[in-house]
Amino acid sequence: MFNHLNGRLTEKNPAYIVLECGGVGYFVHISLHTYSKLPDTEACKIFVHLQITEDAHTFYGFADEEERRLFRALISVSGVGCNTARMMLSSMQPAEITECIVQGNSAKLKTIKGIGEKTALRAIVELKDKLKKDGFSLAPTSHFKVKDEAASALVTLGFSKPSVDKILDQLLRNQAVSFTIEDLVKEALKRM
Repeated sequence: MFNHLNGRLTEKNPAYIVLECGGVGYFVHISLHTYSKLPDTEACKIFVHLQITEDAHTFYGFADEEERRLFRALISVSGVGCNTARMMLSSMQPAEITECIVQGNSAKLKTIKGIGEKTALRAIVELKDKLKKDGFSLAPTSHFKVKDEAASALVTLGFSKPSVDKILDQLLRNQAVSFTIEDLVKEALKRM
């Protein structure tokens, strides 16, 4: 029904934005991934998904078409609703979620709040072939290897896994910089 909204960004929060289009302010739920990609300027275009329930019409917004495609694939899994899919996209990069599903890494999916063993396995079973066939982007394997080894080193040093993951994600968000494991650990230690 709706493909995108193009207008003036009047409010920007990590969980939602308000986008004014033609004098109407649309309240749009977003993931942290989308939040990090939104411009700081007022002009904004966002891809949307409209969920209609008995008591609400809810917009979910995405910075790019790829994230929206993954969101729609995730909500097609039994037991994964819009809020759970948004939580998944807030916890991991879309390419990282795709990689976990394609590789069958249920342990990593279970680290996401609201995802248990059954839901993780169901997502893998239902989406593995679909994500491969539909050409979803996979993150470079070396990127994950570097992140996982750096995270392991930092956790061994006594830092908590959630704070380590948060800082490593912030450092790796900048695709232009290529880190070695040692460099990534050093940069993370500066921010801990």
